[in-house]
Amino acid sequence: MEGNKYLSNLHLLDVKSGETRKLTAFNKESSFKWLDAENILFTTIREDKDKEESESLKEFTQVYKINIHGGEADKYIRFNKKVSAYEVLYNGLLLASAYYDNNSKDQLTLDEKELSDELKRLKEEKDYEVLDEIPYWSNGNGFTSRKRNRLSLFDEKGQFIKYLTGEYTNIESIKLNEKKDQAVILSSTFMDKEELYNELSIFDGAAVIKLETKGLSMSYAEFLSENMLILTASDMKTLGINENSKFYTYNLENGELKLITEDLDISLYSSVGSDSRYGGGKSRVIDQEELYFTTTQGTDSHIMKIGADGEIKEVMTEEGSVDSISVKDGNILFIGMKNTSLQEIHKVENGKSVQLTGFNDWIRDELKLSIPEPLSYTLEDGRTIDGFVLKPADYEEGKKYPALLEIHGGPKTVYGSVFYHELQYFASSGYFVIFCNPRGSDGKGNDFSDIRGKYGDIDYEDLMNFTDLALKTYKDIDEDLLFVTGGSYGGFMTNWIIGHTDRFKAAASQRSISNWISMFNTTDIGYYFADDQTAATPWENNEKMWDQSPLKYADKVKTPTLFIHSEEDYRCWITEGLQMFTALKFHGVDSRLCMFRGENHELSRSGKPKHRVRRLTEMDEWFRKYKELNQ
Repeated sequence: MEGNKYLSNLHLLDVKSGETRKLTAFNKESSFKWLDAENILFTTIREDKDKEESESLKEFTQVYKINIHGGEADKYIRFNKKVSAYEVLYNGLLLASAYYDNNSKDQLTLDEKELSDELKRLKEEKDYEVLDEIPYWSNGNGFTSRKRNRLSLFDEKGQFIKYLTGEYTNIESIKLNEKKDQAVILSSTFMDKEELYNELSIFDGAAVIKLETKGLSMSYAEFLSENMLILTASDMKTLGINENSKFYTYNLENGELKLITEDLDISLYSSVGSDSRYGGGKSRVIDQEELYFTTTQGTDSHIMKIGADGEIKEVMTEEGSVDSISVKDGNILFIGMKNTSLQEIHKVENGKSVQLTGFNDWIRDELKLSIPEPLSYTLEDGRTIDGFVLKPADYEEGKKYPALLEIHGGPKTVYGSVFYHELQYFASSGYFVIFCNPRGSDGKGNDFSDIRGKYGDIDYEDLMNFTDLALKTYKDIDEDLLFVTGGSYGGFMTNWIIGHTDRFKAAASQRSISNWISMFNTTDIGYYFADDQTAATPWENNEKMWDQSPLKYADKVKTPTLFIHSEEDYRCWITEGLQMFTALKFHGVDSRLCMFRGENHELSRSGKPKHRVRRLTEMDEWFRKYKELNQ
């Protein structure tokens, strides 16, 4: 809090002994890769000279090496380009995804004076943006028009050798084979408008060779064996962009692309929400010609595996969230959240998890937590709406308490039983906190998650029915003191709810959508997300878009509403919050908008610490005001 930032170091865990020790102490290291069994590489800026060069906009990336047995980290590789990802090939050369700006001169081609002039121009041009394509910006990455990450080859010291892909090709992932002499590449090439279907290629050590994939949108590609690739992909023809991916293999010897899980209908990633994760890791790992992967089932995420034959086997299916995995010779480690705890490293033994670290045990030792209590009901078609209730932390039976309905984002994510700071915060503030997974959520197959053209219809019905169920089940909820909040899709639903019912005494709408037409034309995903989800465009059935827009019903709102938005949220741009705020003010509804500068769509999960505290304080004080007015 003092520095308003996150402090992060690398630690080493000895799996056999269970001992952990701190490896770095600069409070900056948050990503790494193994060079070999003895050395770890990580990217950072430590020296003042490097910091000055970075601030001058000169392109470079500094990689350090540290031995696991101790000692100081040493400078190891200095790329003379800005690099977002790299792999070390068998011959010591470096295959990397290097930043390339089609709006500027390539700094590698400039002499000392030309470089000085170009850096000066870049600083002078910082107040201007020229847009040539969509998307022209990206949440968390700023303006991206005509900017790419190109596949590039560097020598062992990080000196540029050559580009391997064109000026308008953007590299999405690089995966080496076991021999480290080939790589499988996912990329997209576009001008004017980026499409959703991407490209699969092989780098054979000399050149990039494009493979035929017949119109798939691929999210993952890696070597399953020497001559076989495994892919996760969707053609999006049946259920659009949220359609669950399937597994394919690609035989490099004969060029055969084969769908190996035709009837599969599960989510191939973990979508269990939390605002208390830090960093990340791999969610898919190849070991002994099998792919281990995470999947969301109901309210939890599990580990499964698959081979070239398409047979899927369960590895671990416990309650909680598996966030990232590591597998070697059948030995499985994962970072996950279990039993209302924060992330820890676990190992899998006989299908069960065993916790190995205790970095965050203090949460349960020092804080009073409310344990999520499952609550669900059955729809007419036999499917269930699953959710949870947190009792107030200091709950006393027979005493009346207010309740807060929390709505997740996505909508294709899920609430689970894992630690969620915002929910625990309000439980500790004396609220029953109720939250569920309405239709549109993940974990129950394509049909359940498909609400295209039905936003504000069946999902609204599910949320209201779950609220009624919570009131019926927990008699100590004061039904005259109900509040509602949510972010992203949850912000959309908050905006929708206040235009369709007056049952909530106050609302907090966060990073929301209020108008599908403006969302289509302004946000980084709008031009393909809005039409896919509403089953309309501004020019084809714009009335359907407007009918699904909360702004249409703003004249019906009577609920006092707080709007929270980030100035650099390009996923749900601030104009969405401003429109709804203006409409409520125009119609005489008490409302307030709190905007956070320097933050984006991830404010609640990775925003600056002081901003995250202010966000919760804004919500807490807003609800308290109307709680006191209605008591």
